[in-house]
Amino acid sequence: MQGKRGPLTSNRTLAAASDCLGAEVYGRIVASEVAGGVRVRDLPEGSRLRVTTQNRTYELQIRNGETLICGHPRFCPCPVRVRVSGSSWGGSMLKRDYVGLGMRLEFQHPVHAKVTTSWIVSVQVL
Repeated sequence: MQGKRGPLTSNRTLAAASDCLGAEVYGRIVASEVAGGVRVRDLPEGSRLRVTTQNRTYELQIRNGETLICGHPRFCPCPVRVRVSGSSWGGSMLKRDYVGLGMRLEFQHPVHAKVTTSWIVSVQVL
């Protein structure tokens, strides 16, 4: 396969992909993958996920291709259909469709718009 600057090779390393991110950001991304996490879109129908943050425990369910979440007394005391945006470190950089340890879960609520949790301390597929 040819790229704009010559043949594309398979010996490109992950570190090369981080040139535009910077060492600190790339280090956080790698650490989140090593620490553990789940890509929501890879969960099969009927899956359940328990996400424990510093302040709450949430349960996510995949039902009919949609994500339902419960666990917060104000935003989702009973299962609510949401769109999981992903996880972040509290800034604008989002790891899409991913729930990762040491990060904050972000989801789009039908009434409250964007909801960001406290830091994730545990992720379990039930």
